[in-house]
Amino acid sequence: MRLVRPDLVAEISADRAVDRGGVWRHPLRFKRLRLDVTVDDVPRFGEGRAAAAG
Repeated sequence: MRLVRPDLVAEISADRAVDRGGVWRHPLRFKRLRLDVTVDDVPRFGEGRAAAAG
């Protein structure tokens, strides 16, 4: 495994639908780079509003 340092923020489209075999039905799709948002503006995985709602 190699650790990386994020430099850019990207917006993606994702669907949470999973089939009976546990496979994502719809892949992630790249939408655009978010040059108006810095890496420090994005909560780490497992933190923030989305984690609290899940």
